[in-house]
Amino acid sequence: MKKSKSILLASLLVSLIAFTTVEAQENTASFGFKGGLNFSNLYTDNVDDNNVLTGFNAGLYAKLPITNAIAIQPEINYTTKGAELVYNNSFANGTAKFNVNYIEVPVLLVMNLTDNFNVHVGPYAAYMVSGKTTNDSNLFSSESELDTNDFNKIDAGIAGGIGIDLDVANFGVRYNYGLTKVGKERNYSGTNYTYPDAKNSVLSVYVGLRLN
Repeated sequence: MKKSKSILLASLLVSLIAFTTVEAQENTASFGFKGGLNFSNLYTDNVDDNNVLTGFNAGLYAKLPITNAIAIQPEINYTTKGAELVYNNSFANGTAKFNVNYIEVPVLLVMNLTDNFNVHVGPYAAYMVSGKTTNDSNLFSSESELDTNDFNKIDAGIAGGIGIDLDVANFGVRYNYGLTKVGKERNYSGTNYTYPDAKNSVLSVYVGLRLN
């Protein structure tokens, strides 16, 4: 938990420094906003393509060149995560969703392989701000807001992807691999357990618009 908080604070600090230096480096730096779709899941040992929940991401970014081929790109995003379960048994059939929303700060090393194509990788840290569960079945429908205090509010992990940069617009695909459990350890009748005992996994596609 302490390590996760350190990652979050370091990422926020780097992001703040980067955004405040954009104006000073206006001849070389760029900034803009971006948004797109998320395809999220929760995993324990291995990530699979089951129980994928569709959501969205939106935020701001700054791209600060170090050389012609390398840049640092901090971002501040609002992003959705979670999982979806479709069930069909002898009692009921329907869809249950676990939705959690985060403010996320990735700090990425961008490597330009050509003038328009790049790969990027780096750490991210996120803070859970809200969440809810829904259940829609042939028997009933329900919706419940989550108390974020019942969960590990800090999500930290590694992000990596590819991007295409045009004159004004940019496009990308990115994968976020969570390293911290979503659930918080609890005790019930003398037994410790973690729920959900899983980590975040998110595949994102996005479109960005450069403002300078």
